[in-house]
Amino acid sequence: MVTYTSGRRAAVRLLLAVLVLPAATLGSPATASAANSLSMRGADMSSTQRALDLGAKYYDAGGNARDPLDILRDLGVNYVRLRVWNDPASGYNNKAKVLQYAKAVKARGMKLLVDFHYSDSWTDPGQQNKPAGWAGHGIGQLQTDVYNYTYDVCNSLKSQGTAPDSVQIGNEINTGMLWDDGKVVNNDFTNLSLLLKSGYNATKACNSATQVVIHTADADSDAHARWFYDGIKAKGVSWDITGLSYYCMWHGSLANMGSVVSDMKSRYGKEVVIAETAYPFTSADADGTGNSVTSGCSGYPLTWQGQGAEFDAVQNTARSAGAIGVFYWEPTWYAVPGNGWDPADISHSGDGWDNMALFNWTGHINPDVRWTP
Repeated sequence: MVTYTSGRRAAVRLLLAVLVLPAATLGSPATASAANSLSMRGADMSSTQRALDLGAKYYDAGGNARDPLDILRDLGVNYVRLRVWNDPASGYNNKAKVLQYAKAVKARGMKLLVDFHYSDSWTDPGQQNKPAGWAGHGIGQLQTDVYNYTYDVCNSLKSQGTAPDSVQIGNEINTGMLWDDGKVVNNDFTNLSLLLKSGYNATKACNSATQVVIHTADADSDAHARWFYDGIKAKGVSWDITGLSYYCMWHGSLANMGSVVSDMKSRYGKEVVIAETAYPFTSADADGTGNSVTSGCSGYPLTWQGQGAEFDAVQNTARSAGAIGVFYWEPTWYAVPGNGWDPADISHSGDGWDNMALFNWTGHINPDVRWTP
């Protein structure tokens, strides 16, 4: 997901025309294809551990206080995505915390997607900073770093009986990762391809059944997506699943997203997932940190009903286009004091996603939301 700059999550401002069609005209249950199903029905729950440690409560549609994993599982979630940072100042979203929460995920029969950022903080199309421990390393050493770190996290999970079902080698790596060494400059994918191969090889050496996702925020256009995935394919990079972020306010219409998904599947012969999506249920702000998103898309009001309808439309459009999964980004991250966006100041930095969560500001789930096969 995109992150804050100067106290806010800096949106990837693509300045696209928001052409989203109403749910009634595209992606409705009546038009969704029955030929495909969403086998990866996911939620990124990376902020959940901190919220629970701070005493946050989560309530199902009946008003019962329950573990958020159980609430979301009952709504159709079968896959949990967890980001991992190398050495975050907050002490959250690191290897130890991922190992801990993986046990809770697997104990419920759910699958696990580990999202490697290869950084100590957020990475996205606008920033791909090396972790401090790798700061002075060139491309040769970085290949070893990526291999060893990926293998270590994967093997530690495997050793405790919670092997990841899939991993992302990088997060929204539209123009590369581990900048500047792994950045794509002048259409040269050489260095990035070396890093991606290291991550892929480490994952398969750890556990051959683990699926490797390569994730960009390129659901906005075939041109962007083809440029990236053609570029890495030409360098001999292997991957199992193509992951795309789709937020209608930044990436355009549902019809366009469906076209990109369909093209990616046919062009590369690999399964496709929407690795991130979300939608606001209000424009209001629950804390002193401004919201990342303050407006919606045509046909979907900023209400619980609108949020539910938009998420349904994303699932139905992705399914009809041939995708096998949709992940909602941070549905549990409502405004819990102390669970801020900045790992360097997690206790005071606030939450710009409180209007995008699927739980409202008192921890109650949106009754209009469900993940559907």
